[in-house]
Order: sequence, then structure tokens, then C-alpha cells
Amino acid sequence: MKNIGIIIGSAFLKDSDYKKLKTITVKTDYGKVEFKMGGKIYYLQRHGKNTPPHIINYKANVQAFDNLGVKNIIAINSCGSVKKDIKPEMIVIPDDYIDLLNTHTFFDKKIKFTIPGISNDLREAVIKSARQSNIKILNKGVYWQARGPRFETNAEIKLIAQFADIIGMTMANEAALANELGIKYASICAVDNYANGVGIKQLTIEEFHQGQKRMHKKIKKLLDAVLIK
Repeated sequence: MKNIGIIIGSAFLKDSDYKKLKTITVKTDYGKVEFKMGGKIYYLQRHGKNTPPHIINYKANVQAFDNLGVKNIIAINSCGSVKKDIKPEMIVIPDDYIDLLNTHTFFDKKIKFTIPGISNDLREAVIKSARQSNIKILNKGVYWQARGPRFETNAEIKLIAQFADIIGMTMANEAALANELGIKYASICAVDNYANGVGIKQLTIEEFHQGQKRMHKKIKKLLDAVLIK
């Protein structure tokens, strides 16, 4: 798969292959965005220089992909599980999302209605690659968009679990903006932990970071399989 945008997390910054890629900077109406480029694959580290999720410049990030002519984005998104049967270290390829409080849009100065969603074609390409590589995934799930940077209370998670399967702070923002620019978007969600009140023990920040580290190899293996196709 070529001429594609990949949105990654900070764990990828330590990979030697990633460090060797060419660095390019793209100007947008919302600021400059730095990419790593390998062939026709553009990698974006969404958090930049340690930017918290609630103030990431999502508009600049997505518009920069559009400026590069990218028509397909696959994002790696860390998330927590709000369901006991979706366990930490599982991978979910979400088919829908809920974003009630934090909607991002390019249409702040004009009225233009769009129908949001996740690309089924791109999802199926990821799912097919996972199956061919014997990588276990859940091929659907509903992602709940949280604002961050704080985690949710036990009571909030009980409410969210009635409607969603996983929760995170980044995916819906990217998916909605990509949709507005006609870019296909799909996500590979790494379940790093149980959300507050779901597991036997209370969630800790250390547990969250350790979960991210454990998931990195699995996610990289799946991403590599997708990009070979």
C-alpha cells in the first residue's frame, strides 16, 4: 500500500528504522507539520514534541496530509477497554465512534454538512492483512472519544460502557476531519488497559504506560503487514 499516511504514537520514535527516514515539513493554514517520509508513505507523530491530546493541532495534521495528496490514513490509537471481554493487549479495528463533546471541523466560517464515518474499504484492508499474518484482532467496535488529558471516573465509564467498547482521546478528531477532506481513514486501536472501574484493580498511570510498551511490538507487526500489501 503506497501513498498513504500513517499516524503513530510516541513509541515508534525509538525504532531505528523510523529514525532513518527523511524528515519533511509541510505548511498548512493552521501551522507547520513535520513528517517522516519513506517512499510514498508519510508518518506523522501526532503528539509532536510531547503535546497533550486535548491541544493537538488536528486541523494542521489532517490538512498537511491533504496537501501531500494522501488519500488514505491509517492511525494507531491507544485506548482503554470499557468491556471486560475486551482485554488489555487486544487489537480492535473500530467500525464506528461516538464524539459528543469535542467535535473538530474545518467548517467554522461556512455551513457545510457532512456524514462522518470510518472507511470500510480501508478497514477491510487492515483486517485482511491481520488475518493473512495470523494476527488476532477484533474486527469491529465502537470508539468513544474523550477529551483528555485526564482519565474518566468510574461513574463516567459505567455510562460510556452502555454505548461503546473502547475509549480514547484522539481517533474521532482525526476521523471527522479526514472525512471532511475526502480522505479515507481507519484506525488500529491498541487496548493498553482497562478503563477505570472495569478491571479488578483501579487503573494507575504506570499501568497505562506499561500497557503502551507491551502493545508496541504487536501494533508494529500489524502495521508492517498492512504496508507490504
